[in-house]
Amino acid sequence: MDIPLHTIAVVGLGTMGTGIAEVLTRGGREVIGIDVSPDAAARAVAALEASTARAVQRERLTDQERLDVLARFRTFSDLQAAADADLVIEVVPESYETKQQVLRALDGIVRPTAVLATGTNALSVTRLAADTSHPERVLGLHFFNPAPAMKLVEVVSSVLTAPTAVEAVTDLARELGKEPVAVGDRPGFVADGLLFGYLNQAAAMYEAKYASREDIDAAMRLGCGLPMGPLALLDLIGIDTARTVLEAMYSASRERLHAPAPILKQLSNAGLTGRKSGRGFYTYQEPGSADVVRDALTPLDSAQLAAARPVTSVGVAGSGTMASGIAEVFAKAGYDVVLAARSPEKADAAKARVAKSLARSVDKGRMTAAARDEALARIAPAGSLDAFAGVDLAVEAVAEDLEVKQQLFEMLDKVCKQGAVLATTTSSLPVIACARATSRPQDVVGMHFFNPAPAMKLVEVVRTVLTADDVHATAREVCAKVRKHPVDCGDRAGFIVNALLFPYLNNAVKMVQEHYATLDDIDAAMKLGGGYPMGPFELLDVVGLDVSLAIERVLHREFRDPGLAPAPLLEHLVAAGCLGRKTGRGFREYARR
Repeated sequence: MDIPLHTIAVVGLGTMGTGIAEVLTRGGREVIGIDVSPDAAARAVAALEASTARAVQRERLTDQERLDVLARFRTFSDLQAAADADLVIEVVPESYETKQQVLRALDGIVRPTAVLATGTNALSVTRLAADTSHPERVLGLHFFNPAPAMKLVEVVSSVLTAPTAVEAVTDLARELGKEPVAVGDRPGFVADGLLFGYLNQAAAMYEAKYASREDIDAAMRLGCGLPMGPLALLDLIGIDTARTVLEAMYSASRERLHAPAPILKQLSNAGLTGRKSGRGFYTYQEPGSADVVRDALTPLDSAQLAAARPVTSVGVAGSGTMASGIAEVFAKAGYDVVLAARSPEKADAAKARVAKSLARSVDKGRMTAAARDEALARIAPAGSLDAFAGVDLAVEAVAEDLEVKQQLFEMLDKVCKQGAVLATTTSSLPVIACARATSRPQDVVGMHFFNPAPAMKLVEVVRTVLTADDVHATAREVCAKVRKHPVDCGDRAGFIVNALLFPYLNNAVKMVQEHYATLDDIDAAMKLGGGYPMGPFELLDVVGLDVSLAIERVLHREFRDPGLAPAPLLEHLVAAGCLGRKTGRGFREYARR
């Protein structure tokens, strides 16, 4: 099987097949495009003509190179056209029966030395290979959409696949400028195995009416730096496709996290499959369009249930990074800020941290020296919460310890004037437990800022069953005035972001624990295939393994889903004191500073 892969057939000329054909032709390969639909073949040719024309306009191709690329692509309607191919990649619909029919037919057409690749992203490569007469030459070759832009290619081996076939296809991927990741055969492989569990949880969160579709998507874009929110991504992938992938994953894992959320079945059965049908979680201008249009679920631009309370002065309790960051945010927005810590020295140190941060902004040209001086002058450090007597909004940003927060809220209740809004920045603890430590739980709301507060746009506004409407409105209005994006959510563990993020991180740890893939391959898969700014292990080491474990334990305790139980490997690393970058070792080792 040690032959060069010069002539390649692509069976199925939908969006993915067309994209793969473009990658191959621009990589110098002769490509045989096969589709039973003449219209699909014509669309594939037109798409290649349009994309190469754009490449010429952008001076990425010359006119002659474009003609050469187009000449290398020929289309046919019969599988017999694959007879001389060195490699055949099938990208037909995600169905065992359909794929098996294609692969069996190819068995009698292609040369014995040809490699057969399935483009499945969820089905068992082993099962597909076993139904052919030469299972040793069958493997998975999973490109990501859009194939010309996405760097990741998962090369999937079954227990039957010949190493020479894997090597040939891996070399091809590298020659095409892709980043191949070698994975074993299990539903979802690496990228989709992690991605679809997260997407499913987001769909279930929306179905439970915990948060609006807009807030769920904004939370994950702004809180995690993702290119798309989960519900918009489901619409792009196709809700029917997502359901198929999840069903395959659930049949293998039997984990509730993979059991397709009922809303996916409801939308699929109704033909509301996402962008391609013109409607899914969102409504689009027309089938195939990316332009979202208003519908009955679109929130009003200024939807508020009550008038906000006036806020001109803000108290921030705490002396750590989060407290100083929040104080900076409010001061830059024109609020008078009291920054209170357990001692005058700690308060002064927190203000000094703000000064250092503002100085960096001046150095980078993000603000003037005069604006820096004005912001810094608005911050009054204090060694006691007594200084909060006149503030309109008190924000606590102390240790993530419920007892510590409750004690602080008891003090705020005694110190703050009547009508002041009391906010906690907790990321995982129950807001209602803080509220009940006061005699005015109606005045308490969650305002979960993200770290670093000056840079991160998201704030999760968490209302309890007792939070007054005008307090909720005040929190949202203040967020807007400090140029943050508020998203509404109820008072349950993890709120939006952590409830979706940490099960995904936990599942990544399980993959390594089960020796399915390496840290590097998983991180690469999620960055290159999912558009994540950091891989899961990079992120865990930055967040801190102890912090991550604490959040995962809270989620497991709240939802009581066995699939949310923290991975033993994470617990072992924390027990060993390997907490990430802050200790010099977590999942990876770091140079000591």
